[in-house]
Amino acid sequence: MVYLNRIYTKTGDDGQTGLGDGSRVPKTHPRISAYGMADELSSYLGLAIAHGLPAEIATRLRHIQQDLFDIGADLCVPEATFSDDDEAEHPDEHHEHDPNAIPPLRVVESQVLVLESWIDAAVEQLTPLTSFILPGGNLAAATLHVARTVCRRAEIEVLQLAEFDEINPQVVIYLNRLSDLLFVWARLCNDGGKADILWVPGVNR
Repeated sequence: MVYLNRIYTKTGDDGQTGLGDGSRVPKTHPRISAYGMADELSSYLGLAIAHGLPAEIATRLRHIQQDLFDIGADLCVPEATFSDDDEAEHPDEHHEHDPNAIPPLRVVESQVLVLESWIDAAVEQLTPLTSFILPGGNLAAATLHVARTVCRRAEIEVLQLAEFDEINPQVVIYLNRLSDLLFVWARLCNDGGKADILWVPGVNR
């Protein structure tokens, strides 16, 4: 449970912040950037909802905002260095375990599968593309395109973290699917894709 009785704590005034495991790192640490991007993405989804979207998409975006908080919680707690495999390989070694410790929240495959089902349902309503499209259209579609690009940046931040620190791979998969979902939803908001403007390679040369 999260209990917030104060907004400012002054504990970060030295440029450090706490992770979910109690350790402290610089606010410039890639892990902070990664879950900060999840927060930024959620904010853009909130903006998209406020600009007016079809009711079903708006409801599903709120569902996704919940998942993005799960992603933030997942990334906030580094993957444990001790696992059941370690115990099997080194049975004589002593490992400290807090019996009251709450397992960290991790994104799971079922959350990704929900996105895939929504992508498939949206694609069935769209005409296949013959070229890339220019981001834009009406306000609803344009905000979803912005959210899509922010989602891509979030995925990159997580992948950069993964280059030197272990992460839950489901986080990357989720963000990858989410950017695809935002793309097809943007097309749906553009009159089912009929109002999309196609990229014409080299048209201005």
